[in-house]
Amino acid sequence: MKSSPIFILFLLFNFSFVQSQNIINPEKIENAIQKDHLNTIIFIDKAVSEENLKESDFLSTMIFQEDKDLAIRIFQDNSLINYLHQLDPSLTADELLKKGNYQFSFYVDRKLIYVENLKSGAGTKESKTLKTTFGIPFISSKNEDSWGRFLWMRFYLVNGGIDALETGSHNLSIEIRPYLKTATLKTGKVIAKGNINLVIPKKNIPENQIVVQKIKPNSGWKVSNEKFNIEKIKDLNQKIAENRFKDITGIVVIKNDKLLLEEYFNHYERDSLNDTRSVGKSFASALMEIALKDGYLKNEDQKISEFYDLKTFKNYSPEKENITIKSLLTMSSGFDGNDEDEDSPGNEENMYPTDNWIKFALDLPLTDNKIGEKWSYFTTGVVLTGDILDKLIKNGLEKYADQKLFQPLGIKNYKWQYTPQHKISLAGGLRMSALDFAKFGQLYKNNGVWNGKTILDKAWIKKSFTNYFSDNKDFEGYGYLFWRKVYKIADKSFESYQSSGNGGNKIIIFTELPFVMVITAKAYNKPYSHSQVDKMVQDYLLPAVYE
Repeated sequence: MKSSPIFILFLLFNFSFVQSQNIINPEKIENAIQKDHLNTIIFIDKAVSEENLKESDFLSTMIFQEDKDLAIRIFQDNSLINYLHQLDPSLTADELLKKGNYQFSFYVDRKLIYVENLKSGAGTKESKTLKTTFGIPFISSKNEDSWGRFLWMRFYLVNGGIDALETGSHNLSIEIRPYLKTATLKTGKVIAKGNINLVIPKKNIPENQIVVQKIKPNSGWKVSNEKFNIEKIKDLNQKIAENRFKDITGIVVIKNDKLLLEEYFNHYERDSLNDTRSVGKSFASALMEIALKDGYLKNEDQKISEFYDLKTFKNYSPEKENITIKSLLTMSSGFDGNDEDEDSPGNEENMYPTDNWIKFALDLPLTDNKIGEKWSYFTTGVVLTGDILDKLIKNGLEKYADQKLFQPLGIKNYKWQYTPQHKISLAGGLRMSALDFAKFGQLYKNNGVWNGKTILDKAWIKKSFTNYFSDNKDFEGYGYLFWRKVYKIADKSFESYQSSGNGGNKIIIFTELPFVMVITAKAYNKPYSHSQVDKMVQDYLLPAVYE
C-alpha cells in the first residue's frame, strides 16, 4: 500500500533535517520502492537488484527450507556512519567505523532470541558511509560466503533460532540499530525492522535413523551393560537426521572404561578415519611427556634456545632466548602469532604456504607480552614442539610415536599430516577412528595407565589438566594443549578437559565423572561447529548418561 502524501512530506522534511547533521553525505534516495518503505526490512526468496526489485517480490509468508534462498533488503533513511555520528559526534569517521556497526535483533513469535553486534569489519566502507540500502543473503542455494549467511548461522544454528523455529508456523521479526563500543556500549534507535511468517514443515525421518544404534562385536572394548536414557539419545539422533545438528559423523561414549554408546552418521562407519584437525595437538602433549620420561628432555621448562641458534633467524631479540617448551604447550610463548586474528603475522594460514614451517616460526617477532602469561591460540608453536622432539629422538618422532603411544594403545590404523620436510606435524590433521581417539581419552582418564602399563606419568596429566589462565574471562581455560570446558545440568557443574579441532571434533575427558566422549564432525570453518557439539553434550549426551 502506498504511503500518504502528508506522510511522505513528513519523511522528506525529517530526512532533510537529519542530512544537515551528517558527518558524510550519503547517496541521494531516488528509488521509489525505497522511498515508500523507509526504515523497513523486506524479505525475498531470490537474488534481485535494487533497480529491478518490485513490491510483488516482497514476502509476507514462506515455507522455510534450508536449501532454498532467503534474503533481506534494508531500506534506511540515512547511511550507517551518520547514525553512528549521532551516537558520538566527537569521533572521526574512521573512528566511528572502527568502533561501531549494525546491531541485529532476532525475534521469534515476539520473543527475543538473539542479538548480535556485527564486528566492525563486516561490510565495506562504501556501504557504511554512502549507502542507505543494501541486501544480504541469509540462506543461499549457491553457498557463497558472506557475513549475512554467517550471521544467520549464528542466530539459527548457534543461538537458539533452530529450537524456536520448530515445526509449525512462526513469526520471525528483525530489528536493526546502530551501535558504538567505546568505554561503554551505545545503541541508537531502530533503523529498520520487518517480519515474515515462516512455515516450518515436518520432516519425515525413517525410524532406523532415530533408534539407538546397537554396538557391533569386535570393537576392541568391553561393552557396558549400564543403562542410559534412550529417549534422550533418540531425540539427539532425530535432530542429527533432520540436519538440525549438521555434519556430525560419530559419537562414542565410554563409561568406567567400557563402551556405552557408539553411533555413526552421514555415511561414516566404525573404521572411518576422521580428520579431526587440531585434536592432534593434544597428542603433542602426550609425546612430550613420554620423551621426558625416556630422558630425551630434562623438563618442560627448558628453553628453545637449547635446540636452535636463534640469532640466525629474523627478528632476533634476547627475550627469545627465554621461550620455554612449557610456554609452547600452554600457547603463551610471546611469539607474535594468533590464529584467531587474520592480521597476525604468525597466523597459521601464513605458515602453510611456506616451504619451511620451523623457519617461519623462529623468524616471527615477539610481542610485548611476558612469556607464560598471555594466552593466544598459536598452531605454529605446536609445530615447534614436534620439531624439537624429532631432532632429539633417535630414528625420528614418527616411529617413536608408533612404538611408545599407538602400539601400547592398540592403535594400528591412522594417518599423520606432514610438514614440507616430511616430518609429522603435531599441529593437527591426525586421522584415526572414533574408537581409537577414545582410547587416547581413556588413557588420560586412567591417569596414564592402559592395560596395566604406565604410558604417561600421573603428575603430567595433572599438569595438563590445570588451567593456567584462570584470570582470562574470554574463555574457560587451557592446560598443556588441552582446553578446559565446564558443562552444566540444572545447578550442577561438570568440568572437562578436551582435545578440540576445527569442524566440531572433540575428545572430552570429564575430571570428576567416569566418562570419556568422542564426537567427530566435518563442519569445517562453520560458525556453529563447536557450539552445536557443546549443545549436544550439555543438553543430550551428558543428561542421558549421567541420569
